[in-house]
Amino acid sequence: MKNFVLILVLMTFVFNYNTEAQFWNKIKKSVEEKVESKVEEKVDEKIDKTIDEAVDGKEEETSSNSSNNTQSTSNSKSTETQNTSPKSGTLNWAKYDFVPGDLVIFEDNLINEENGEFPTRWDIREGNCEIAEFNGENVIMFREASEIIPFMKERKTDYLPEEFTLEFDCFFEAKQYSQRYYIYFKDRKNQWRLSDDQINHYVVIHFGEIEFEELQGKYPNLERTNYTENETWRHISISFNKGNLKIYMDDTRLINYPRLEGNPTGFTFANSSDADKNFIKNIRFAKGAVKLSKRVETEGKIVMQGIRFDVNKATLKAESIGPINKIYGMMKKDDSLKFSVEGHTDSDGDDQANLKLSEARAKTVVDKLVELGIDSSRLKYKGLGETMPIGDNSSPEGKANNRRVEFIKF
Repeated sequence: MKNFVLILVLMTFVFNYNTEAQFWNKIKKSVEEKVESKVEEKVDEKIDKTIDEAVDGKEEETSSNSSNNTQSTSNSKSTETQNTSPKSGTLNWAKYDFVPGDLVIFEDNLINEENGEFPTRWDIREGNCEIAEFNGENVIMFREASEIIPFMKERKTDYLPEEFTLEFDCFFEAKQYSQRYYIYFKDRKNQWRLSDDQINHYVVIHFGEIEFEELQGKYPNLERTNYTENETWRHISISFNKGNLKIYMDDTRLINYPRLEGNPTGFTFANSSDADKNFIKNIRFAKGAVKLSKRVETEGKIVMQGIRFDVNKATLKAESIGPINKIYGMMKKDDSLKFSVEGHTDSDGDDQANLKLSEARAKTVVDKLVELGIDSSRLKYKGLGETMPIGDNSSPEGKANNRRVEFIKF
């Protein structure tokens, strides 16, 4: 029995010893593995740091080279190109190249209209439209689904030239689905007897999208194109040049239709919405312009009605960036080109105030070109107020033509 107990004690001792040894062997192995892992981690960190430093240095070099070769503007409204990252190459895209025609055919800024009356310079095909005041300014209000037409002297004939531009502002109500405006390229009341080659197409304008034929152009970075959380105005610009139709919303071209069949003969404005606030304002269409370079070559100057300012201020409107970018492009291409920028006004208001305002506006244009990268030594400015009219100040179109900026070569 004693031998059995002795054997049992010896076996227990051996078992405990082996178990303890195994335990300590596991601890040792675990520590060794932890140390090895930590060493590998530190090595990886060192390698990653070295790689990052090399990549950062390369990107800084690329960015520096890119900034030396790419001209950017001061704000998103003034930017004409979109750029990708250096790794994927550089994209140069003129997203806003609209330049208004140089001879205004029709303009209605709704000044002196009476609230509650039908707009005096318009005709109607169907529906109900009246003048209303919204946020302190006159607007044309569509009280229901309606169609209105500019009241032109020769409205039964084709009054549009081969090259023309159309601009207007339209309002979108907050939290209103599918509010839409339409532009037909003919007078749907008076021109129905014209020849078969007249155009029958129309443009559909949503809050963030423009439709024409099979094309749909969407304004960038919008979650919804038929709905807005906040009420807003949209500036619409249309350019037609012998079949090429371009349509812009605010600062971006959304439609570029290369060969349009048919002949535009006039305009009809329409709406379709259950919204209460269906407004348009600032309607203008003009005869298309000769290329700027050709005008400089033949006339030694460029007349621009498309550079616009806030009322009685020298603050540029967003749609002015297209014409200014055109001038900038010309001057960048030809280093010898120098311009005297001259501001002009219509006859409304005080003579001296107009003179001062026109000079301030001319200076604003010069400052913008310098900001874009044109050397200031190639530019000068002056204001001439209402002293040199090119149109009749008794008509809206004449006044519109007189409100201009001229670039005189020197």
